[in-house]
Amino acid sequence: MRIALCQIPVGDDSKENLERVREALAAAPDADLAIFPEATQVRFGSAITAAAEPLDGPWVTALAEAAREHRTAVIAGVFEPAPDGRVYNTAVALDAEGAPAGAYRKIHLFDAFGYRESDLIAPGDTPVVVELCGVRIGLITCYDLRFPELARALVDRGAELLVVIASWAQGTFKEEHWVTLVRARAIENTVWTAAVDKSPDPPKAEGPTGVGRSLLVDPMGTIQADLGPFPAVRVVETDDAVTERVRRILPVLAHRRPEAMG
Repeated sequence: MRIALCQIPVGDDSKENLERVREALAAAPDADLAIFPEATQVRFGSAITAAAEPLDGPWVTALAEAAREHRTAVIAGVFEPAPDGRVYNTAVALDAEGAPAGAYRKIHLFDAFGYRESDLIAPGDTPVVVELCGVRIGLITCYDLRFPELARALVDRGAELLVVIASWAQGTFKEEHWVTLVRARAIENTVWTAAVDKSPDPPKAEGPTGVGRSLLVDPMGTIQADLGPFPAVRVVETDDAVTERVRRILPVLAHRRPEAMG
């Protein structure tokens, strides 16, 4: 699979953000799948409740049209209304025809480092694996990355690739956590992991998010691509033969002993 890691800036204007998505798709014409950050629709710190739409609303409809125009499957972060007045932080997956392949509502909410995502965001409750381009993909959003049981549940559901979308909060040692955790999820599950963060907000932004460092990590934990701190779109490639080789020499999934865990 050829994957475009789309480390774009995300601002407060959903129309401008959609245009950045279109530009990124145009910059990766040979990609099978384009991955965009968490909250691609509007950035955290803006009026996310006002921007939230159903998944058949105008923003996702325009996203689907862009996917169809460029013949590229897309995964991106949006906000949809929740019944309690909050919104869901949702990863939406569209195939190359623009048809919905599935959507994942973020389970673990970022009530940490002095921030309370749960004030505005309602949690999801179901791990989601979608199929795009003939590959089963497990969806992970930002703070979910700190919970290894979610990644393992996705692999148990047949995920051949883990996709992490993020708007990773800036802060002391946060970039180190990001890189370490992405590699850990790949290593412990012997699975390709593509993780896309937004490019960093300027320092004076409210609650600055994004450290960049979008990554492709192979099943042995080798970083095959690292986009660094600036806006970038890069097409990378996964290889099933690597997964097969790693799992022959490092069969950790086969060596699990759930009966001993109680």
